[in-house]
Amino acid sequence: MKKTGYGQSEISKAKFEKWPNPSPDRDYTIDIEVPEFTCLCPRSGYPDFATIKISYVPDKYIVELKSLKLYINKFRDRSLSHESATNEIFDALKKLLKPRHLEVIGDFNPRGNVKTVVRVST
Repeated sequence: MKKTGYGQSEISKAKFEKWPNPSPDRDYTIDIEVPEFTCLCPRSGYPDFATIKISYVPDKYIVELKSLKLYINKFRDRSLSHESATNEIFDALKKLLKPRHLEVIGDFNPRGNVKTVVRVST
C-alpha cells in the first residue's frame, strides 16, 4: 500500500477559505504571487509551469493564504489548458470573495519556444 505524504493529504482535504476584511470601509489592493504553479498539458501530458499573479480590491472578505496555496496545488495533476487554469482560478476567487475588483494573470513559462500570458479581470 502506497503511503500518502502529509502534503498530499493536506491538499486533498483543503477547503478554500475567506476571512472578514479588516478594513471594508476603504479600497486597497492585495497582490499575491504564486511562483510555482503547475498543471499538465491536456495534449502532451507534459507539465506546464507558471507564475500566477492575483490582484484584488476586497469588499467584505479576503482570501486565507494557506487555503489559497492548497487550492492552487490541486492543479498539479490536472490536465487543462493555460486559459482554462487561469479562468478557473479567477472564477473560484470571484465566487468566494465577491471582490470590488479582481485580476488573475497566468504567466506560463515558455515551452516549445512559445510563451503564454493569460489575463482575466473584472
